[in-house]
Amino acid sequence: MGKEKVHINIVVIGHVDSGKSTTTGHLIYKLGGIDKRVIERFEKEAAEMNKR
Repeated sequence: MGKEKVHINIVVIGHVDSGKSTTTGHLIYKLGGIDKRVIERFEKEAAEMNKR
């Protein structure tokens, strides 16, 4: 059998608008938790929004 992944719980605490969601999202992205195709789709959607 393959190696089991260790699961951890993380709590992020901070004031309103302190960047909690941004930091958490960036961490997930950097650790490979988001599929490359999903990132490419969001980048395309963001580019289309800026063109309008």
